Formats: sequence, C-alpha cells, structure tokens
Amino acid sequence: MRAEIITIGDELLIGQVVDTNSAWMARRLNQTGISLYQITSVHDDKEHIQTALRDAMLRADIVLTTGGLGPTKDDITKQVLCDFFHTRLVPSPEVEQHVKSIYKDRPQVLNRLTATQWLVPESAIVLPNRIGSAPLMLWDRDEHIVAAMPGVPHEMEVAMDEQILPYLNHWLEERHINTRIYHLTLTVKGIPESALALQIEDFEDSLPEGMHLAYLPKDGKIRLRLSSYGECNEEQMHSRFEQLKQLVANYLVETE
Repeated sequence: MRAEIITIGDELLIGQVVDTNSAWMARRLNQTGISLYQITSVHDDKEHIQTALRDAMLRADIVLTTGGLGPTKDDITKQVLCDFFHTRLVPSPEVEQHVKSIYKDRPQVLNRLTATQWLVPESAIVLPNRIGSAPLMLWDRDEHIVAAMPGVPHEMEVAMDEQILPYLNHWLEERHINTRIYHLTLTVKGIPESALALQIEDFEDSLPEGMHLAYLPKDGKIRLRLSSYGECNEEQMHSRFEQLKQLVANYLVETE
C-alpha cells in the first residue's frame, strides 16, 4: 500500500517555510503500515497542482495534500480539487456552524472571505477540523484515497490523528489489507562503509523479498536499518536482525 504527499505553497519552494509536515506525516504513515513512495512540493498554481495529483494517483493508492485551504486569494487548493474531480462548491451548514463557533468571541473575523471556508466540494467527504476553520476534504473512489488538509502544522497533525488515519485504517480493514512495516536499527563504529558492505554482502544478498538493508553514515558511525514491508513478519525480522548483529559484533555500538 503506497502513499504520496503533495505539499502546496509558494513559500515552500522559495525556502521561506521549511516543510516539517512531510516528515511528521511520513512517521505516522510508517507506523500505520503505509509505505510513503514520494513527496512533492508544488506552487499555488492550478496546472501544477493538478499535474501533481494525476501523477501521484498513477503511482500511489493514497494521496495526501497539505496547504492552500485558507480564505485568501492565493489559497486555491479547494477550487483546484473541485475542478479535478469535476464538482462544484456548495455551502455546508455543519462547517458554517463550526467556523462561527470558532470566531464567536471575534465577530470581526467573520467576513465575506471567512464565509468561503464553509463552501465545500459537493462530491467530497467532509471531515471535521476540530481546531481550524478549513474543512478536511476526502475523496474515496476507484480504489484511491485523496485527502486535503491545512498546511498549518498543528492543524494538520490533529487532522491526521483524529480523522485521516482512522479513516485510512478502516479503509484498509474493509479491503482485508494487512500492512505492517518493521524497522530495526543498529549502529557500528570503527569500520569504513565499503568494508562493512563487503563483510555483510552475503547476508544482504540473502534477504527475502520485502526486506531491505539501508546504510546511514553520520559522524564517524554507520547506522544499519533493517526494514521489512508486506509479507515478512516480526519473527523473521528479529531472526535476521540477530544474524546481522553477530556479523558486526566487533564494531557494534548500540541497537534501536
């Protein structure tokens, strides 16, 4: 089961804002057993966003977007999604009530721009955004999920944990898809990366399909991360990890 993330916003592409959302989402998806295949950042531009969506849906089962859901003119994601899914914006009484409740102590914020927040794509599944005014929008069709979330990190995190991930878990259960990802990591020191690779070459070549070894050198140490996707179970992983530990025992510093 593959996912892709599309982050939307000119600020990301000029270095004004650092994309911390993708790293946070990647960790959550990994914990859920969903493999992240690609992360793409795009401008606030209709053609750029739609091209990214089309390409992502060719590669992935789940596409998650962040950004561009605010009430100002540069926030175009909602309208672009409407065009992409051939639908229109319609008022949502539930979202209107929610937005008005958020700003009940600041009535000056409720203006004609704020009112656009309770316009939602007619064909979307609209999910509550407990801490923000932008509704969460999701399309579940043709064996694909496309979900749009705000780009504000704390809003996105709450949206993922409270709405998007529970929906995805239910979606996977309905299809009887058992997705598990395991990672085990150890750190070695005192051996060059190329020499280490030669020492464990036979071990690496013998790994079953769905199991992968990654080398992560940093500060004179090398982390070896053993990962499994899909069919490999936890018992197999630990067995292979014990083999790896024995092979590098003379250089082993720590395990995770």
